[in-house]
Amino acid sequence: MPLALLALTISAFAIGTTEFVIVGLVPTIAEQLSVSLPSAGLLVSIYALGVAIGAPVLTALTGRMPRKQLLLALMVLFTAGNLLAWQAPGYGTLVIARLLTGLAHGVFFSIGSTIATSLVPKEKAASAIAIMFGGLTVALVTGVPLGTFIGQHFGWRETFLAVSLLGVVALIASAVLIPKNIPQRATATLREQLQVLTHPRLLMIYAITALGYGGVFTAFTFLAPMMQNLAGFSPSAVSWILLGYGVSVAIGNIWGGKLADKHGAVPALKIIFAALVVLLLVFQFTASVQYAALATVLVMGIFAFGNVPGLQVYVVQKAELYTPAAVDVASGLNIAAFNVGIALGSIIGGQTVEHYGLAQTPWIGAVIVMAAFLLIGISGRLDKTVNVAIG
Repeated sequence: MPLALLALTISAFAIGTTEFVIVGLVPTIAEQLSVSLPSAGLLVSIYALGVAIGAPVLTALTGRMPRKQLLLALMVLFTAGNLLAWQAPGYGTLVIARLLTGLAHGVFFSIGSTIATSLVPKEKAASAIAIMFGGLTVALVTGVPLGTFIGQHFGWRETFLAVSLLGVVALIASAVLIPKNIPQRATATLREQLQVLTHPRLLMIYAITALGYGGVFTAFTFLAPMMQNLAGFSPSAVSWILLGYGVSVAIGNIWGGKLADKHGAVPALKIIFAALVVLLLVFQFTASVQYAALATVLVMGIFAFGNVPGLQVYVVQKAELYTPAAVDVASGLNIAAFNVGIALGSIIGGQTVEHYGLAQTPWIGAVIVMAAFLLIGISGRLDKTVNVAIG
């Protein structure tokens, strides 16, 4: 695998830390800013909306910009956003800071996916994406538990200061390791970009992404308060639980990429979605039983992010078939779909917590993932119909 993938992975680690560390900080931010748990959880949704806007819109607007120059500019914006969060005087400024960092995130992963796949042979595409997204999983293993620890002991502002330092490291890594001659696709015309937004097959994949990823976040957004209030773990123990969850996610991310490479995206996604539905339903019954809850969460981590490589490589494959001039935009829209799912999942989870309590979030998440499972089955059958027609 090319060395440039390492720089992408380091940047993904920094971005992943700031994206997911908020999950461990929800109780702390709620307490220190005197806001409700759903309001603190809304910071997950705000970030996700920034990604959803940044991925398709800014990816399209920066299509002519050299890839290395764009990556460096994104890491500068990312670092500035986290410094603003560090100095945020109140909830409103924190919302703006989360939105800014989300914008950087959206463009980074949309162009990062196409850069990663362009650096390797086609049969290694899912694995290359898995390596880059591995930065997210390493963030879950180390960055999120450490950031949660810092937030609990020194305050949530210091967590964002630490993340901004990660942004500086990622900026240096990109400057040193990313080559200047990164392959750049021709810029799509407005008409070609609109084709991505209107093609029914691509829209179906975006729906699968939003539902499959978002269903998990209905429960995951409130994992820290669930493990404290329902399972009975101490706040310090939650940092260790997030560490264990991150290890599971790291294993699942690489496994998910290999599964998609070996069997194809659709069969891999069917397996992962089916497992998530079962595990979320199990979590519904184990959430209040301390060690059963812990075991369920650790197993769920293996599948929770294992769908990312398959979903991303699937949309790139279909974009190359249906909208070959706008693959970057198609990839960006799928990153947006991931984050629309996160936003909707965290909002649905927040409403569930507010009206029905923490304990009801897992089964609602399972219903949402079940919809993704049914859609991927339909999409797979449509693929076979197209292949027969071409044959």
